[in-house]
Amino acid sequence: MRNGFLALGIMLLGGTALAQVAQNAPGAADLAKREAEIRAAAAKLPDTPGTGPFAAIKEVDPTLPDHVVYRPADLSKLDGKKLGILIWGNGGCRDDGASARFHLAQIASHGYLVIAPGNVLSGPGAVTAPPRPTDGSVATREGVATTWLDVLAGLDWALIENGREGSRYKGLIDPAQVAVAGHSCGGLQAIQAGADKRIKTVIVHNSGVFTDGTNPIKGVTVDKSMLKSLHTPTLYVLGGKGDVAWPNGTDDYAKIAHIPVALVDADVGHGGTFREANGGDVARFSVDWLNWQLRGDKAAAKRFTGKDCGLCSDPKWKIERKRI
Repeated sequence: MRNGFLALGIMLLGGTALAQVAQNAPGAADLAKREAEIRAAAAKLPDTPGTGPFAAIKEVDPTLPDHVVYRPADLSKLDGKKLGILIWGNGGCRDDGASARFHLAQIASHGYLVIAPGNVLSGPGAVTAPPRPTDGSVATREGVATTWLDVLAGLDWALIENGREGSRYKGLIDPAQVAVAGHSCGGLQAIQAGADKRIKTVIVHNSGVFTDGTNPIKGVTVDKSMLKSLHTPTLYVLGGKGDVAWPNGTDDYAKIAHIPVALVDADVGHGGTFREANGGDVARFSVDWLNWQLRGDKAAAKRFTGKDCGLCSDPKWKIERKRI
């Protein structure tokens, strides 16, 4: 039982929910402290523009005040290239849209409009999070700060902006290039949102549906049957057996048989490489997956396809594939 509480705490990745777990599980308080220290150190680092051809920025758009947007800073430099869309589920299902800022800026620098629910609650430009409601509303009763519907709201907004007169994005977005991804609890949101027919590919980071059929995260309702609703190529990225989501994610991969699916795994732990410069390895091959799935990029596909694929020969990472 103790391991179950610890796993739940890490899936929620901090905040009130982890504090509640700490009251029930020996060791979870130390876990919360370590996670808080790591996040505090990362918050002191400056934003990065990514290494792609379009230097990226993060911002809160006044027409979407409850989300954080990552985009090429100078849209005039797209030179006819259309923006793809990545909607993102934050770790812990938190409302900190800057929690994976290095990773998301790296993707945006390759010509993507990336949208995460919440506000900038960490790093440069952070604002103070408003107190959670105590009035008995739905928001009060939920254990998470965002839901999969908040993730999808970013896509709704982007598609409206693509056609709205006066929008900086008018005509710049390709509605056929749409992906959803998320980390930890946000990975469960990505699985839920992945059923939307507008989605063309899914990336699940350090996550997976709980193997015992439970829904221990208050406010998140998922079960293995949802995997059958995935209708596009899907990539799972796990952090080795030291990643508390490893049993869940590997079990998801084993159960998925109806769509192309890949599982990429390395001993990087539950936090992956999100806090490394420009999102580290995971951001780099996430860009390749998106470019392959959304843009048909044959060079990017070589990271995943063939006996001599890029990840096949990488001593750090292991890859498994089905229907690919």
